Amino acid sequence: MQFGIFTVSDITEDPTDGRTPSEAEKIRNTITLAKHAEDVGLDVFALGEHHNPPFWSSSPTTTLAYIAAQTERLIMSTATTLITTNDPVKIAEDFAMLQHVSGGRADLMLGRGNTGPVYPWFGQDIRQGLPLAIENYNLLHRLWREDVVDWEGKFRSPLQGFTSTPRPLDGVAPFVWHGSIRTPEIAEQAAYYGDGFFANNIFWPKEHYQRLVTLYRQRFAHYGHGTPEQAIVGLGGQVFMAAKSQDAVAQFRPYFDNAPVYGHGPSLEDFSEMTPLTVGSPQQVIDRYAAMRETFGDYQRQLFLIDHAGLPLKTVLEQLDILGGEVVPVLRKELAKDRPAEVPDAPTHANLVAAAGGAREARPNPNRGDNLTGASPYQDTPVKAGSSFGAAATRTVA
Repeated sequence: MQFGIFTVSDITEDPTDGRTPSEAEKIRNTITLAKHAEDVGLDVFALGEHHNPPFWSSSPTTTLAYIAAQTERLIMSTATTLITTNDPVKIAEDFAMLQHVSGGRADLMLGRGNTGPVYPWFGQDIRQGLPLAIENYNLLHRLWREDVVDWEGKFRSPLQGFTSTPRPLDGVAPFVWHGSIRTPEIAEQAAYYGDGFFANNIFWPKEHYQRLVTLYRQRFAHYGHGTPEQAIVGLGGQVFMAAKSQDAVAQFRPYFDNAPVYGHGPSLEDFSEMTPLTVGSPQQVIDRYAAMRETFGDYQRQLFLIDHAGLPLKTVLEQLDILGGEVVPVLRKELAKDRPAEVPDAPTHANLVAAAGGAREARPNPNRGDNLTGASPYQDTPVKAGSSFGAAATRTVA
């Protein structure tokens, strides 16, 4: 399994001192947090996408590329990339580039987002959100797998003889998670393509997400990708910890009570009972999240939200120390116990290259400069998987 953290990039007033950090400070803090996630042994850092205050992360790939340059093992991901309001061509180019500069340490989570006004800001109609998600991903999926694409749809101009550049690293597309809070059609979409499904799992009772995950697993098998148990599932989570549970509750309460998302609503105790939010000792977190597979089955990725609601950087780094030092090592062992052999490992660039039968390297043939190149503008060359930008080779293809 992979363990990591995700951030929604909110800039929120600290209710204990009334201070609101600047955008620049929050960006620096997020980079510090991501680098420390690798230091404490986590596998994944995921960054959300927003285009409105009080969020700062309008360009996740830029930030993730900067973090990738300062880390060695950490997988860069998103939470979420907006498939509805981004041009699929630009997503294809940006994430292929992130693949290259990170040496394959990149994947992404696609979603529709939860901010209605973003649609007209990018020239789209929110009433077309679901059709946009379906059509745009169909194009994105093809752009990464076909060297030359002819395409025509409803929501963007047609493509004729188009080649997205750079081509995916080693000829293997970034792994895609489809994220959803409430939409069964997105679970269906993930299953159709054999991609991963990520259940947010922080706002509603776990039984709500269980229904989505179960649907995804059933449809994954229906489309012939494997058994339901072989489907690729990721879960969100939300924790705040202290050595003594009563201290954790006392410290987190003012942040919970004033958080823009759930403040001034249910009490901390009620919300913790109704959702997977766990505020308490490290052992309480271990017990609750080790039991997640009883609800969702064996799964591949667990991400935690720990830096929201105005929590200061010092506190968040302390939470990360507890997560990486006391919680995740135990969860790795607990969730590996009796794990059936047929349950796949979490997706990585190396195992995707191996599954594809080896790597290929893009070497463009001459063209007219307008992408109308005929059958293919590329020559295949055997390479070492993950070799871009000096990354250590993970597999040699003869």
